Amino acid sequence: MTLRIGVVGAGGFGRAIAQASARHGHEVVLWSRRHREVPEPIRASNQMEDLLDSELIFLAVPARHAGDAAEQLGEVIDGRHLMVHVSRGLTGPDLKTVTEMLREKTVCRRIGALAGPLVAKTLAEGRPSGAVLGTGFPEITDMVRDALGGAELRVYDTRDVVGVELASATVGFLTVVLGYAQEVGAEPSTLAVLATRGMVEISRIGQTLGAEESTFMGLAGLGDLIAAVAGDERPEFRLGQALARGAELTTAVRELGAYVEGIEVARHMIEHARRLGLQTPISSTFVAVVEGRMSSEDAIHALMERRVGKE
Repeated sequence: MTLRIGVVGAGGFGRAIAQASARHGHEVVLWSRRHREVPEPIRASNQMEDLLDSELIFLAVPARHAGDAAEQLGEVIDGRHLMVHVSRGLTGPDLKTVTEMLREKTVCRRIGALAGPLVAKTLAEGRPSGAVLGTGFPEITDMVRDALGGAELRVYDTRDVVGVELASATVGFLTVVLGYAQEVGAEPSTLAVLATRGMVEISRIGQTLGAEESTFMGLAGLGDLIAAVAGDERPEFRLGQALARGAELTTAVRELGAYVEGIEVARHMIEHARRLGLQTPISSTFVAVVEGRMSSEDAIHALMERRVGKE
């Protein structure tokens, strides 16, 4: 069955989703603020109205721009549309998820969040991969599998939408941490400690916001982190390496050519945890390093010497 697919955002992920959907025989409209050259049979547009006939709309823009895109979508879409976002961020200091924001700014209620070890290049080229879809609507799962799935992409699903979104956002930060640690020469055992204790740290925060612990240990969390450390060329990992080499945060992000939301998310997480009396040693320590308040050597020693929770 041919589906009508709309994609908002012509960055790496947006183009990859459009290419994968077109490869599976679907009609695809790719929206961008500026004119973009796209391969046939994908149709490019800078008019949001061109998405009106879409059955499934993918939102593929950074969280900081998702609000503006949602407001424009809100003038076009209605309750018939299904929507899935692939943002790895949150939308403000209150740790609001993109799904929450979409519900506020549009009448769309059937929404999902796609996350996990899914990389734009792999998706675009049709190489084997996997992802997890957080949604409470089976029809969204079916349609996403039809649009992107097949032999090359296994799409798992869970009803823990908030867990998928929080895990995806916070794993981005842990990826920066591990890229930094590897670049400064941390041993594999040290990386293992940072990865596992970091997952525990962010899952505890996630649970205070209604997420399930198991989601952080699945594809949306630990699976995504393993893929990043294994070398899937994630921009967050490269950002951590650049920071370890002495680059300033703004300069490193600009040179990457990709917006990385992890550190901003970490700052908001730390404040949220502080209000609840939760400890965030890994997050707090690394943010202190990025802000120049602690050296990398002191940070590694502090984290390794400190007893963080129970195993």
